[in-house]
Amino acid sequence: MPDPTQPLQAQQESTVDPLILQAALQRIRGEQNLVIAVIAGAAAALAGACTWAVITVVTHYQVGWMAVGVGFLVGYAVKTFGKGIDRSFGIVGAVWSLIGCAAGNLFTIVGTIAKEQNIPIMSILEKLDLDIIASLMQATFNPMDVLFYGIAIYEGYKFSFRQLTQADLLKIG
Repeated sequence: MPDPTQPLQAQQESTVDPLILQAALQRIRGEQNLVIAVIAGAAAALAGACTWAVITVVTHYQVGWMAVGVGFLVGYAVKTFGKGIDRSFGIVGAVWSLIGCAAGNLFTIVGTIAKEQNIPIMSILEKLDLDIIASLMQATFNPMDVLFYGIAIYEGYKFSFRQLTQADLLKIG
């Protein structure tokens, strides 16, 4: 999908007065909230990661498509709460999607260890440091992860933008 701020503007310029279009885009940009988008993206990434881990630990089956779900969930949250049309909202969605995928894998590892060793999850999480996390992620890495993480990043970016209609652009008030 092309840059969401450009095509609509180019399409509308032929049917809408450029000054009205510029005023409408300025009003719409005033409705954006990057801070809320970041918070919503973080919450969605955490919810997606936890859901991914629970499903994987319960079924004993790693489903790569969970990454796609995380990307969609994060993008949708960023779009809904941030109401953004600028590129920064896509970047927020992409970054949180990647973090959500990595967290989903990590939580799956922790959940599996906790279940197999009959140890509380919090006890394991408390002992994690960056070296241990890196070792666990490296030990469980699968080349297919790159594909699914890539799709999640793309979706996180793509779905993070507010979709504008001609009515949005014409509504100046």
